[in-house]
Amino acid sequence: MQALGEGVAQFSIGQRVGVPWLAHTCGHCRYCASGRENLCDTPQFTGYTRDGGYATHVVADAQFCFALDGIALDDVAIAPLLCAGLIGWRTLAKAGDAEAIGLYGFGAAAHLVVQVARAQGRRVFAFTRPGDTAAQDFARSLGAVWAGGSDEAPPEPLDAALIFAPVGALVPQALRAVRKGGRVVCGGIHMSDIPSFAYRWLWEERELVSVANLTRQDALDFLAFARRVPLVTHTRRYGLAAANEALADLRQGRLQGAAVLVP
Repeated sequence: MQALGEGVAQFSIGQRVGVPWLAHTCGHCRYCASGRENLCDTPQFTGYTRDGGYATHVVADAQFCFALDGIALDDVAIAPLLCAGLIGWRTLAKAGDAEAIGLYGFGAAAHLVVQVARAQGRRVFAFTRPGDTAAQDFARSLGAVWAGGSDEAPPEPLDAALIFAPVGALVPQALRAVRKGGRVVCGGIHMSDIPSFAYRWLWEERELVSVANLTRQDALDFLAFARRVPLVTHTRRYGLAAANEALADLRQGRLQGAAVLVP
């Protein structure tokens, strides 16, 4: 924190704070008024509708920033908590008390979710691109009890499946993998079209839901968890000028964990 606006009392100069994806909400629409500010009708997002994220400095709304005191990670290691970590946390919460959880797409979010889920006493089954043995080994090293290709069936029915890969074809596959009454949660902002599938894969009270953005309470809860339970982030550093290279590596699956831009 290098400068404070008028009336900002919760932070101090020199303090380390995090600026998440959700940069501002209106505070008065029906969603904000009912505790669902993640669905605000007129939101602003860091690095998308509001400058920041791809910058050396950013002006941020203090009400949407979060103190990072007490989390024993350096600046690069802590960065994934504010994006992948937060959306992963909300996606996992949508799974309720599911004990056997499948993660489809093992990237930045999933590599944190597996650690959170394991700390909560859950069992995690990781699904990667078919043949991606490096990602499967990575998942097992972080606590997954099983890892395989997304074209494989898990060794047992799942209570819930969380989809982080933006691949619509994974939806019917995940529905087939969950037991009766199970839930499939889509955690991404974008996804390719979902192909048609037989109603029997949704029948027996299976549920298909999505996650949008986050709330400030999500951030407070997750960061409190990260203070209690040490999380390990796997990162690859890129200079700010190499942002397009980082995005290309993410699209092609050329890295494990999270990409972090460093000014």
